[in-house]
Amino acid sequence: MKPQQELKKSVENQLKRIKKAEHDRPNLLSQTTYIGTLGLVMVLPIVAGVYLGHWLDSLMTGYSTRWTLSLLMTGVVIGFFNVYFLINNK
Repeated sequence: MKPQQELKKSVENQLKRIKKAEHDRPNLLSQTTYIGTLGLVMVLPIVAGVYLGHWLDSLMTGYSTRWTLSLLMTGVVIGFFNVYFLINNK
């Protein structure tokens, strides 16, 4: 009788694992949302840096792109770090 109970328990555990794996499997919508989120956390710091840099450059006399370029590069670095941390925390 004991081997039958062990077999039954083993089959029940495997069935629970299969159901959990089916439930946790990512679908197309969740993957699309995740990729969209990755895009946003990459692009938003870049756009914000360019916008802020352009505004700061407009306050200076003459033609200058110093702030725009430096904040663009800062936005790229921040964007890459955001994507890196988002991927590692998943």
